[in-house]
Amino acid sequence: MTILPFFAAVVVLQFFSSLTVAEIKSLTISNDSRPIILLEKFGIIEIGHVTVSVSSVSVSSPSSSPVPDSSKLGFLVLSEESLPEVLLELQQNFSFCVLDSHYILHFFTFIDLSPPPRSQFNKSYLITSPSDYSLFFANCVPETRVSMKVRAEIYHNLDPNGSNSKDYLLAGSTQLPGLYLVFSLCYLSFLCFWFCFCWNNKQIAKRIHLLMTVLLLVKSLTLICAAVYKHYVKVTGTAHGWNIVFYIFQFISVVLLFTVIVLIGNGWSFLKLKRHGKEKKLLMIVVPLQVLANIASIVIGETGPYTQDWVIWNQIFLLADITCCFVIVFAMVWSMCCLRETSKTDGKAVKNLAKLPVFRKFYVLVIGYLFFTRIVVVVVKMKTDFRYQWLSNASEEIATLAFYSLMFYMFRPMEKSEYFDVDNEEETAELSSR
Repeated sequence: MTILPFFAAVVVLQFFSSLTVAEIKSLTISNDSRPIILLEKFGIIEIGHVTVSVSSVSVSSPSSSPVPDSSKLGFLVLSEESLPEVLLELQQNFSFCVLDSHYILHFFTFIDLSPPPRSQFNKSYLITSPSDYSLFFANCVPETRVSMKVRAEIYHNLDPNGSNSKDYLLAGSTQLPGLYLVFSLCYLSFLCFWFCFCWNNKQIAKRIHLLMTVLLLVKSLTLICAAVYKHYVKVTGTAHGWNIVFYIFQFISVVLLFTVIVLIGNGWSFLKLKRHGKEKKLLMIVVPLQVLANIASIVIGETGPYTQDWVIWNQIFLLADITCCFVIVFAMVWSMCCLRETSKTDGKAVKNLAKLPVFRKFYVLVIGYLFFTRIVVVVVKMKTDFRYQWLSNASEEIATLAFYSLMFYMFRPMEKSEYFDVDNEEETAELSSR
């Protein structure tokens, strides 16, 4: 089996995967026969260092096969500019080994390994040409399986004369700690303003406003954890456990956001102790989908393209997230249609029709937010130069902050609001029946 189909698949995967934060990563490859494995994707602006350490290396092949040629197994770094040339070489000769190409930055092959039982090696490479790079492991021996432990360390050297001047976030990501810190301060200010507004209007505030307050608090904590997490990665190359805290708050934040959207979009004026069947069923669909999407997101973030199931987890994330968005949009449209039909049959036609413009604006807002964060941000990430990858993160946070601001403004506690207007006769009848 030739390497070209696998290499082409990895190239496609590169366009859909973002730049790594280049933190120090230790990974284990077990009994793997893939001809090409993408280990890391990173960008270098000025001077970069790539260090790869391997240990516990073992190579196995079928008993009928000869001893594998060690020069056909090894590590390489390939720049984005050299990628078309390497693909052309593979097209011209299907049996061509990518390790023999003149367009790669050759790291080392298994010839350089120490003899068994240690079977280890350590090599550093200095990169001085600004570009977008990828670190690969190539196996040009068919039916050969490789097992090994790999430690990859990639960083920028900010000051060639300094001893502690490493930046592990590299190009396109080094601005993330400051970016998340700025947005966390924006959300904390937003939270203070919202809390004061609700406190001044506590006589008319509903339980949904309390849930919205909790949402703002969790979102602020998520961004603070993200800033600290990226800062530690930037300085030391490891997260020091802050990635776990970040994933916990991110999970709570996303689930709360979709819960608030579902409750508001389906006409809830306040959180009742006994839920209606429609909203309860919808939450039972949306929440598990978001749980699955967050689990997939954590696996994607904590592993990498070197794992054999990484593509599957990406597909699970996209399927769960897009399905959840479609369910919410469908439920909102259905709710608006039901509200329009109900206004023709009951005695509150004027009141129900007055609510339609409010819901219509909210539906358009939600659809616009989902479209921008799920499609536009991905396109920006794919099309933007590697030096400005942080712009996709900034555009997503700006869109999210704008969405929060408009949603909270539309459904703030007010004395006269079409959305929170509850019929007194229905309320009295409900209390009497209880």
